[in-house]
Amino acid sequence: MSDCINCGAPLPPNSIVCSYCKTRQDIDLKGLYKHKVVKPETERICPRCDKPLQTIDLKLEGPFFIERCEECLGLFFDPGELEAVLDKTVSNVYRIDSAQIDDLNRMKRSADYPVAYIKCPVCRKFMNRVNFGTRSGVIVDTCKEDGIWLDGGELRQLMEWMKAGGQILHQKTELEAERIKRQELERKLREKAAANTGMQAHGYGEGFGNYSSSGFDGSDLFGIITRVLGGIFRF
Repeated sequence: MSDCINCGAPLPPNSIVCSYCKTRQDIDLKGLYKHKVVKPETERICPRCDKPLQTIDLKLEGPFFIERCEECLGLFFDPGELEAVLDKTVSNVYRIDSAQIDDLNRMKRSADYPVAYIKCPVCRKFMNRVNFGTRSGVIVDTCKEDGIWLDGGELRQLMEWMKAGGQILHQKTELEAERIKRQELERKLREKAAANTGMQAHGYGEGFGNYSSSGFDGSDLFGIITRVLGGIFRF
């Protein structure tokens, strides 16, 4: 259990807000990135505090700009930026720690915010709530066009998930899903081929061919069927 950086009191489990002095703890960036604020206010609006976000430079092998709310410490990533940050921060992971991933997946965040849809900092449309990766335990708010919002503390949890082999697990899960999808498609193609073979064996293919050769094509057949049904249902 961590202690509050302001008053020293123990933090509530899975929360970044001190119960005593209400100070928010910057556990996502502290000790990881020597970031600096390059623009105190932007046109992008915090979906939690409804205030302008600031642009910060994480300096990941050169300039790397993301947005952060100075008040709630939430982070906004343009498309592809979150994955890039995780890849550059966590490396040399070669095995899956299933027990650790299970612990992270069961971890319930403290009720810092009510469960609700929030607006994209850019387009101001409501974002979708999506479970990041496979069994990460983090529900991110995502806008398909503009990017991903993480509440304070969620970036750190995603890093722990990566360290436990979460990305490897996610890739294996996607490959298995693709394999099953491919097998299902192959099964349907085999069934269709077998059905076509059966029709030909019973002479259906030849029958249709005879109609065509005698000048009785598909459009004629469709016209007959239409007239017959019209006579029955009078439409």
